[in-house]
Amino acid sequence: MPDVKFDGGFEIKKQSDMEEIVREAGILPLFTNSIRGFSVEEHVDPSVWFTDEPGPWEWKGPVIANVGCAYGKLFERKAAFVRRDIFAHLANYRRDGYDFDARFDDGLASFREKDLFETADRMAPVLSRDLKAEGGWGKGGKKGFDALLTGLQMKCYILTENFVYDRDRHGKPYGWGIGVYSTPERIFGDGFRGEMYSVPPEKSKSVLLDALRRIVPYAGEKTILKFLG
Repeated sequence: MPDVKFDGGFEIKKQSDMEEIVREAGILPLFTNSIRGFSVEEHVDPSVWFTDEPGPWEWKGPVIANVGCAYGKLFERKAAFVRRDIFAHLANYRRDGYDFDARFDDGLASFREKDLFETADRMAPVLSRDLKAEGGWGKGGKKGFDALLTGLQMKCYILTENFVYDRDRHGKPYGWGIGVYSTPERIFGDGFRGEMYSVPPEKSKSVLLDALRRIVPYAGEKTILKFLG
């Protein structure tokens, strides 16, 4: 595991820096969270953080593609990159060994969650605005789209596969980027289900805790457990 020291003074200056950290550390949150120093936001060069030039916000899609990692609101309802092998354990732990149908059948998922998950699974990969329109969420329709989508990401049933940008009349991209959603099984392929459910969820929890202890050794056990969820 990583040589990256999140309590150190390194700076993220370019896209390849983010890719290297995800590969080495396995987990890289985008924004400040309950573990001090454990985010892109706290280590980024200010000259590339939300400026007129491409920076971490625009690098998200390329990092996902180049590293082949998971990305979504996966910790404390905030976005993070997670290397594929680590994400397999995160999904197993958060799902508690359930695929979505079994979770719903056991009364552990709501009808609204089922509705959104099945719509996303059927349309994947799907733009967030198309997912909202197809499911009838938004103005004058069903409520709670963002909260449901975040909840399904936290439970590791949906991920952000990419971002696309609207373009002006000159063909120049603009805006914050529109999320493209899919399921981990569709993103990582048929064999990923076997990777996720290869060990008991409690074993996956131990793997995740060991990983976090190595990544952020300065964080206390209580803080690490809170972050893991």
